[in-house]
Amino acid sequence: MQRHITAGIDGSRESADAAHWAAREAERRGLPLNLLHVDDEAAVRTDLPALDAPGERGRTALEQAAVQLAYCHPTLEIHPVTALGPPTATILEAAATSEILALGSRGFTGLAAFLVGSVALEVTARAACPVVLVRAGECPQDERQGVSGTGAYRPVVLGLDLDHPCDDLLVYAFDTAAGRRAPLHVWHTWAVPLVPSADAEDPAVEKAHALAAVLAPWRRKFPETEVVERTVHGRAGHQLVMASTGASLLVVGRRADRLGPVAHSVIHHVLCPVVVVPHD
Repeated sequence: MQRHITAGIDGSRESADAAHWAAREAERRGLPLNLLHVDDEAAVRTDLPALDAPGERGRTALEQAAVQLAYCHPTLEIHPVTALGPPTATILEAAATSEILALGSRGFTGLAAFLVGSVALEVTARAACPVVLVRAGECPQDERQGVSGTGAYRPVVLGLDLDHPCDDLLVYAFDTAAGRRAPLHVWHTWAVPLVPSADAEDPAVEKAHALAAVLAPWRRKFPETEVVERTVHGRAGHQLVMASTGASLLVVGRRADRLGPVAHSVIHHVLCPVVVVPHD
């Protein structure tokens, strides 16, 4: 099966912005883009315009997104897809054959938090591929340095658990940074202990050594990627949100079919796109 990126289209502003992000990522990776609109089979057609309007808006949005993205990215292979079925199950099925799935999240005006719908949350927790959540209002210039947004890419930030430094997570982060020719900032945080006992090694030194050891082979595999290592004491979710200020992308992982507290925190509060990568 041909490798591709999928973006969910539901007629909302945030899904349109997620589709634009996905188109740029597809170009960076040299992959085709599938635009997916799910037509919920439970929504019975009534032939009454007022009741059938939401479904019609979704199908119209799919057509409009395909045309607009084709205009903005004339060399990109784009496939509009309408699938019939329950939204969560249908999107999860599409994710099983995708390299990346992009979905939208809606910003709360004036608050440092984002509304992520129940379908998006469940898909993010269960998808077989990395899921990128893109906030409404995300623009191409937000990914790049400089006032005009035409400079080098902003850093990619990776939150890494040294107890589970999974290869899938590291591969995604390094590949993404290398594809953008962006620096990769790798952060590890820990909560306790802050001050070691008299006969214990300083945890800050121990964590720094452990992080360096994990990243050493990856530095050799990606010699042209600038890697910045950070070990910080504090709550992981809060520290990663702070670390991602000015980043082009935040990368975190999840295990099994659930979102941990760190992933929950960052996807609701981070100001840049965040990708949740499944791993063992």
